[in-house]
Amino acid sequence: MISGLMQPRPLMVASIAEHAERAHGARAIISRLHDEPLWRYDYAAMVRRARQMARALQAMGIASGDRVSSLAWNTHRHMELFFAVPGIGAVLHTANPRLHVDQLVYTINHAASRVLFYDSSFESLVADIRDRLPRVEHFVALSSNAPGLHYEALIASASDDLAWPQFDENAGAILCYTSGTTGDPKGVLYSHRAIVLHAMAAGLPSAFGLSAFDVVMPCSSLYHATAWGLPFVAAMAGASFVLPAEKMDPASLHELIAGEHVTFTGGVPTIWTAYLDWLDRTQQSPASLKRVVIGGSAVPVSMAEAFRHKHQVDVLQIWGMTETCPLGVVATPTPQLAERGEDAMWETIWTRQGRLQFGIELKIVDDSGNAVPPDGETSGALLVRGPWVVERYFGADRSAVDAEGWFDTGDVATLDQDGFMRITDRAKDVIKSGGEWISSIDLENAAAGAPGVKVAAVVGLAHPKWDERPLLVIEPHDGAEIDRRAVMDRLQQHVARWWLPDAIEIAEVPLTATGKIDKKQLRARYDGYFL
Repeated sequence: MISGLMQPRPLMVASIAEHAERAHGARAIISRLHDEPLWRYDYAAMVRRARQMARALQAMGIASGDRVSSLAWNTHRHMELFFAVPGIGAVLHTANPRLHVDQLVYTINHAASRVLFYDSSFESLVADIRDRLPRVEHFVALSSNAPGLHYEALIASASDDLAWPQFDENAGAILCYTSGTTGDPKGVLYSHRAIVLHAMAAGLPSAFGLSAFDVVMPCSSLYHATAWGLPFVAAMAGASFVLPAEKMDPASLHELIAGEHVTFTGGVPTIWTAYLDWLDRTQQSPASLKRVVIGGSAVPVSMAEAFRHKHQVDVLQIWGMTETCPLGVVATPTPQLAERGEDAMWETIWTRQGRLQFGIELKIVDDSGNAVPPDGETSGALLVRGPWVVERYFGADRSAVDAEGWFDTGDVATLDQDGFMRITDRAKDVIKSGGEWISSIDLENAAAGAPGVKVAAVVGLAHPKWDERPLLVIEPHDGAEIDRRAVMDRLQQHVARWWLPDAIEIAEVPLTATGKIDKKQLRARYDGYFL
């Protein structure tokens, strides 16, 4: 081997900020806030404030490798932390407020964070859990006027005279936790290298295809796998950025789409179901909008058709997971599809999760681990590998991949000759509701302790709004009567409110020959229940 003779400059998150400041400094960033007026500035000001916050963190004693947690919505201050914290070699843990409070506390403690930044809307929550976070030394309100330590006071007291340090590109940058599908959430620590490569690939025409002419509004949460990497992709491309805070209702989103001329947005299907209904009722149209990228759950074809035929907006599906940083595949057109006619092309795009993208390898294997043919029909376990795929969970002793580096996603899928992947099932009985995972096992374990319960089984059933919702089926002990309200009250003590089953049925629970709950039979029995 002969070594290349190119400069070994590391791939750094801060380099994205530097590029945005120098090449696209005047491009606008607009942010809603929870209890303050709309904020307007540009990339140059954003990066300057990120340097000030980096200085403020250093003054707190935060150094390379330290963890900092955020409990925040999609706002400009949260975005600044995406650059300020990793920029000095520390790690930003984006805490998920939708987790049950016990899991939320677990993730902050597991991350061993020394600072917690929080939006003012979480003030009471932070007050409740403060004593349960023994390692957190500083609690900082993401506000300009909150009592105690707040973000703008730190910015005002800090200089922006900072040269971003250079260090190993494989250093950790952002720590995201899974939704806790079974047991405690698992931490996925994104490296600087992974984030930069992911942003470069996500911006390609075969994926998001962003440019400096775009105005991007992420309706996927910044705390959930970095909003699909959009803060980094947009900064790299020089696209204007619009941040909706927590206001994801149709009227609030449309006000930003129309008022700020948004061209590109993305989120889970439930957001767009409500938005399309609102557009119909108000007889309005998102004139500037060109593309909506939808992930988290399968896209209903009727939704895609409504966007395209009523509003001339293209819908693209994506698939990914926290463990893939998160982009895995994107459903975008190809010449081969276009040759089959427009209707056939869009039918493929709307019914597949996406096609092969540079940087992510896919493999579908059968129960024996053998690759299945890419015929679009033969399904198997979906394995992935690549430079932005997890190798080991944060704090874990064992690798999360096999000897060849393949990560088992837990999904069952097909792959066709055009490189399009389609999810057909889930290997585990987790339920995906509104783009978030719900653990059937955790629900069953909580319900099983209720008085009179012999067997508790939870299955995910199709739902017109949330894609899937849980149904709890309880088989009582002989002679026992089940109090449904008491069961719900018990569940609420153990799981997040949005995990609660939409209904409880009292019936015999079928078992397999090995004594396990036969969920296939339950799904067949209650097929169409919520429809």
